Amino acid sequence: MVKNGVNPELLLGGKYGHQLHVWDLKTRRHQQTLDLGADQQMTLVLLPVHNPTRAYGFVCSVISLTDLSSSVWMWYLDKHEYGNGKPHGKGEWKLKKVITIPAEPANEEDLPPLLRGFKAVPPLITDINLSLDDRYLYVSCWGTGELRQYDVSDPFNPVLTGAVRLGGIVRRTAHPAKPATPQNGGPQMVEVSRDGKRLYLTNALYTPWDEQFYPDGIRGWMAKIDVNRHGISADPRFFLEFPKGQRPHQVRLEGGDATSDSFCFA
Repeated sequence: MVKNGVNPELLLGGKYGHQLHVWDLKTRRHQQTLDLGADQQMTLVLLPVHNPTRAYGFVCSVISLTDLSSSVWMWYLDKHEYGNGKPHGKGEWKLKKVITIPAEPANEEDLPPLLRGFKAVPPLITDINLSLDDRYLYVSCWGTGELRQYDVSDPFNPVLTGAVRLGGIVRRTAHPAKPATPQNGGPQMVEVSRDGKRLYLTNALYTPWDEQFYPDGIRGWMAKIDVNRHGISADPRFFLEFPKGQRPHQVRLEGGDATSDSFCFA
């Protein structure tokens, strides 16, 4: 299902996963199944908030079989508050779709063989990350070549506050450091600095998948994104290109980062 690339038959058959499972680790018993729906495929990154007193987090669905969109869902503990405003019992875990990113129409000849019949580029959310203060959620759209910033101060109603384009299956957006050079791959793994002012992106996912979605080959790069009061922007002074054949994946920062200081499982 993974090592040879995406299997179209398994994908269209809904075999790549669309559920979250809640376990009681003290009793080692399964408590709940949270289902995103059979059309939501590849429930990939499960991300709890950093605040240990808050019982919620986010999870991404890589692709919808209905319209090729990608989405982010919020999972949370509903305490069933009654008229007196006090929680009742242990509560129930629930899901809510809070972000939908649509596919982008494209000419068939510009698409890799896997997508030509759809005539569109799916966003393909391959990573999400939260700032340490749990205010901003960053969403990597590896297919369309976009990194999005959402204000999730109200996690039930995220607000899009910024976006950067780099690479992409069709767009091939250039980096400011090399404005005349189309880039392939796209924002993939994203890491957030502890102060929330810097993001670091890499563009490779996994070799068999890279070759399916970017058949001309991934040329590895890493970029730095600045966070400011206007949103986010690519730092024109920071663009690292890797030797041919080397594909960067995960970034870790010296002294800690938003992922290292979280209980994040993929």
